[in-house]
Amino acid sequence: MSNQRNKVRIIGGQYRRRLLSFPEAAGLRPTSDRVRETLFNWLGQDLTGRTCLDLFAGSGALGFEAASRHARRVLMVEKNRVTAESLRANGVLLGATAVEIIQGDALGFLARSRDTFDVIFLDPPFGSELLAQVLPHVKARLAPAGALYIESGQEEDPGPEWVCLRQDRAGAVHYGLWQRALTDGVLDLEPAANGPT
Repeated sequence: MSNQRNKVRIIGGQYRRRLLSFPEAAGLRPTSDRVRETLFNWLGQDLTGRTCLDLFAGSGALGFEAASRHARRVLMVEKNRVTAESLRANGVLLGATAVEIIQGDALGFLARSRDTFDVIFLDPPFGSELLAQVLPHVKARLAPAGALYIESGQEEDPGPEWVCLRQDRAGAVHYGLWQRALTDGVLDLEPAANGPT
């Protein structure tokens, strides 16, 4: 039962239908197929040339999905050593040469990194304070017309510096796509005219 539960299937792109295993870890909860499908419909199915940061990589569901859709670079940050090793093994299994794995703390990575990314995925363990801790620091790592994805157990508003592009809910999961205020254009999306879509 546990073995069946600890698997995630890539739903689109060149690695479509590939099944990846991941270890048991506290707070690890892969983004569901339904949510991933909606997210990548928002972003566009082809991420060719884009760079992505998966800051709480966990199972790798978001990062490998981005790599499957031809992102140029996907950097996954994962604090848990065993989980990070599993991500590396899955990257090798897929032949995902665009994927890089960093074992380390998200805040520590943000403090050290000088890179910027077109898409940043934030899906920390629900019920933790991690989202509130990293939000003030991700803006500097986001490219000028980049998109910030937030997944949480409650509806989130990152503040007046951000504009909501898309927002939705699947059961207990709240998720949305944001861009920095006063930015022209983001991955061919326009701000939702009437709130969530």
